[in-house]
Amino acid sequence: MSNYFPTPAYYDRMPIDISFVFEKDCPAGNHGFLKVDGENFRFEDGSLGKFWGVIFNGAACFPTHEYADKVANRLAMAGVNMVRFHQMDGEWHRPNLYQMYAGPMITTTRKLCEESMERLDYLISALKKRGIYISVDMKTFRKYKAGDGVKFADLMEDTARGYSMYDPVMIDLQKEFCTQFWNHYNPYTELCYKDDPVFATCNIVNENDLFMDYSGRIRYHRIPYYDDMFRDLFAQWLKEAGITDYDPYNCPLYSKDEPMVTFRKVLTERFYLTMRQHLLDLGVKIPISGTNWLKSDAMVQASAVNDFTDHHYYFYDWSWGEFEKTTFHRSITSLPCQLIGMARSKLANKPSFMTEWDVPWPNSYRAEGAPYFAALACLQNISGMVIHTYSYGTFTDRIDRIGKESCSPTLGGVPYREGIFSCWNDPAKFGLFYHSCLMMRRGDVSPAKKMVGLTVDHPAARYFEKYRPMIERHRVCSVVDDTTGVDEVHEDTWDYPEENPNIIESDTGELYRDVKKRIGIIDSPRTKIAYGFLGKTGPVQMKRGDLNINLNNMGIDCYTDFAVVALSSLNDDPIEKSNHMLLSTIGRARNTGAQFDGEKLIDFGHAPIVSEVIDAKIRIRTDHKDLRVWAVNNDGYYQGWLQSTWEDGWLSFHVGPQYPANYYLIQGE
Repeated sequence: MSNYFPTPAYYDRMPIDISFVFEKDCPAGNHGFLKVDGENFRFEDGSLGKFWGVIFNGAACFPTHEYADKVANRLAMAGVNMVRFHQMDGEWHRPNLYQMYAGPMITTTRKLCEESMERLDYLISALKKRGIYISVDMKTFRKYKAGDGVKFADLMEDTARGYSMYDPVMIDLQKEFCTQFWNHYNPYTELCYKDDPVFATCNIVNENDLFMDYSGRIRYHRIPYYDDMFRDLFAQWLKEAGITDYDPYNCPLYSKDEPMVTFRKVLTERFYLTMRQHLLDLGVKIPISGTNWLKSDAMVQASAVNDFTDHHYYFYDWSWGEFEKTTFHRSITSLPCQLIGMARSKLANKPSFMTEWDVPWPNSYRAEGAPYFAALACLQNISGMVIHTYSYGTFTDRIDRIGKESCSPTLGGVPYREGIFSCWNDPAKFGLFYHSCLMMRRGDVSPAKKMVGLTVDHPAARYFEKYRPMIERHRVCSVVDDTTGVDEVHEDTWDYPEENPNIIESDTGELYRDVKKRIGIIDSPRTKIAYGFLGKTGPVQMKRGDLNINLNNMGIDCYTDFAVVALSSLNDDPIEKSNHMLLSTIGRARNTGAQFDGEKLIDFGHAPIVSEVIDAKIRIRTDHKDLRVWAVNNDGYYQGWLQSTWEDGWLSFHVGPQYPANYYLIQGE
């Protein structure tokens, strides 16, 4: 029977502070503006730009000064170096860009709220001081009003998906907002936003495209005025292209035929280039992407006009309604790679970013998510990873359970905004950020040696499956025109020669997964992680020894069925030379009293948040005979030091039975 122990989270601090590892990166911007260098980001001083971050969603972007200082400090303690400001323009929350409090009626979104902007200014300055960069979207959930001059604004969903990419009125409004935003002067940094290198990346629009028919969404209304406008633009383009055998007024609106697909791609590129040029004219100095919604080959192709590509990818399958909520409890390690979109959205010789990823609560095996996503991002040389979401507001001092931030079952009519994605207090997600940050920011896991490119030849289709067997073995990208740096280019119908689909190993030798045994290994000089069903694997030799799980210079005998055991050096030395290391042991985490009927949630549960005790024997090869293993509780107190032995170059100790904890500091005396 499993044992659990309390693991509360505190909104203003972390149990362990690793910010000292990245002191040279404070304040954010001290390396200059971020620039594009082939498939990488680099700062002006030549430093590589790598980011591990979180999203501040909605009202979380407008905190009090006191909260801003505390949350910036907490993120830095965890190693986080990026915050994405998301849905600042959403109407469903207060504060937002246009209004501080609910109640007063506004008739236009053309004026920014001074009090909201003052709070945003201070938050930016607080993050900057702690070495944390900012990614921002120019448009997310802006709900146009009658006073904006947008026709049929009352019928339009908040995002104005599709329509806002070709209606000249909405495009002008987007330009106007960009001018207001980037020319805004921050009195706390004494810089206009466009002149502040704390801003790292910018997306023109969030999750928007012209290829998806959104009519199936509950609150979406087809508006004939904008459909007719699209057909008129199509007719004009056909005429200019000399195409006379296609009827733009009687064809299906979402036909996947030519020339409709090509026109949608051209219209998308036109929108990107128009907005991009406006940003450049304003003096914006950072890399710009179009959208983060690359759901088809055509969207991947259209993204080639941008500085970098961005995509969102999740590992979940849930039906999260207002009252009935179900989710699967499935492990990443039990399946072939699910993150094929990470490769499909990466273009040869361009940086790639992922501004949303997650393995959401309440999946019992979500602890695999942070180390797996980070390691795979390193292997693919992804420049940044941002989890959705840190929190939806600033009331985190009042929240004492996972998955439930709101007193209501929905926010803005969307059930999951009540807290399912919020990660700030989840031991199984945010609790493993220490190691993920170290992997990404230090490059603890190496990029794959070989780059394999697949051509993008089917604009209306989604040929993603061919990436699956390769993405955990080599770097993989989509090829439009540029093949710089690509070792092999294949048609996207090419079959990767896969000998054993159950055994997956990177060409660097640092990543390994056994799908049948449901375990994963990350084995680099400074970070070593085993994750999955470690207590049920039987011998996992990896050609390195005879322990249950054997990594280079580390061995694990785990008696808990599911666990993540992560070890990182906290200095520049590899594990066997380091006298300062962090060990994390985390598996299942839940709210006290949480109840499920299969995959259906019956009760969220209540405080305290509890974590399963991970029972494991650990061996570490080390040159240091005087290392002491301290168990650290979630208050940041040293509970006690574990009995350990050093023999023939190996430090051995047992975690779990005595002083159960998520974290153990291993330090020399």
